[in-house]
Amino acid sequence: MIRRRTRSATAARPRPSRHGRHGREGRSPVVRPPLPPLDTRAERFDLAVGTAAEFLRSAWEDLRDVRFEVGEMPEATDADGIPRWTVLPDQKRIILYRLPIERLSRPHREDELHRRMIIESCVFRAAAEYLDKDPWDLGPERFRFF
Repeated sequence: MIRRRTRSATAARPRPSRHGRHGREGRSPVVRPPLPPLDTRAERFDLAVGTAAEFLRSAWEDLRDVRFEVGEMPEATDADGIPRWTVLPDQKRIILYRLPIERLSRPHREDELHRRMIIESCVFRAAAEYLDKDPWDLGPERFRFF
């Protein structure tokens, strides 16, 4: 004879649920999968400009008081092309424009390293224009062995 469970037997002793609706019950709201920190293109651009500017300030005494600023777009000009930066020696300011540098510069490889190299090269070229030097002359003596 087969014994069948009655409703009263199952109602008296509820089964513990091992899995929730999607098999994820038991997780606390504090635990989450490890995700990279959220950052934007503008934040990465600011970081690249800031690190390159600090490097140049530590290498060149003339750049210690210069402010490196980030602007979105330059004002409209009648010149050929869109400027990537503006150098204002009388105000001791260098303004780098994020959108022209990011959108109009074409790296030969689309990855984070090459995008950062383009940003840093623009910082070096703007600082070289401010100092009236060649961009290759801005590296300190310890990097001149190449």
